[in-house]
Amino acid sequence: MATDHIRYDVLARDALRGVLRRVLNDAAAHGLPGEHHFFITFLSSAEGVKLSPRLLAQYPEEMTIILQHQFWDLVVTEERFEVGLSFGGIPERLVVPFAAIKSFFDPSVQFGLQFEPPETTAEAAATNLPAAPVTAPLSTSAPAQTVDDAASEEKPGEGAEVVRLDRFRKK
Repeated sequence: MATDHIRYDVLARDALRGVLRRVLNDAAAHGLPGEHHFFITFLSSAEGVKLSPRLLAQYPEEMTIILQHQFWDLVVTEERFEVGLSFGGIPERLVVPFAAIKSFFDPSVQFGLQFEPPETTAEAAATNLPAAPVTAPLSTSAPAQTVDDAASEEKPGEGAEVVRLDRFRKK
């Protein structure tokens, strides 16, 4: 097998992270248009992620947040995004590098991106094996399922809903 010196997998992953960066930049500048809202799953212990000790204890491996009605101060840079969310009525500030993101899903239009963990791509490069696909489209016709109410922002008088994105994948 030929060695990929160009690293198409890395180029594709970075380009798709650019899509995510642009979508979040637009949301920061103009708000969320129409019914758009985002489920973002990230590795909570990845380098550069900043969570309160309380949230890190509750979500030591990964966390899914929902940007929909109640978020504030969304700031997007080249390497990360920062956002204010409320968890159990307690306001929190999260910092999430794009490299820590595992998946992004906008259920209003059934659009999603899934990213392989960085170590998978690095291991493949070290062994000259092809990396697993860096992204896979997510789509669903299945209803959302509640997993954990505490991981999303709260709406007054309503329970929050968190959905595991792997439930949306066709198997």
